[in-house]
Amino acid sequence: MIGLLDTHGLIWSLTDVTRLSDRARTLLEDPTNRVLVSAVSAWEVAIKVAQGRLILPVPPTQLLDVVTRQLRMEALPITFEHAVAAAALPRIHGDPFDRLLVAQARVLAIPIITADPAISRYEVETIW
Repeated sequence: MIGLLDTHGLIWSLTDVTRLSDRARTLLEDPTNRVLVSAVSAWEVAIKVAQGRLILPVPPTQLLDVVTRQLRMEALPITFEHAVAAAALPRIHGDPFDRLLVAQARVLAIPIITADPAISRYEVETIW
């Protein structure tokens, strides 16, 4: 299976895997699954670290290496199509980072791995 991990899932994968649901943790640990991490999550994490709102075990400059090598996830770039799709979404969720994640999942027709109940109000499959 393939899924898009949202930002809090990424943070918990790095800091406290016990905060992930059993289903999410099992999915992330299964090497036959493809887990994507969006550049928008890296952007959001870097902003939170710069603001002093988040402490990670690695600096944001090393995040890509940790995500791809240690966690075996794939980086997902933000495309023009994703940006336009995010702008067209209804205003269910006010967080622009989450709106872009929803748009990416919809464009790629894949589920989002998230605990955020607001995301499930969009026409996108969620896993948690």
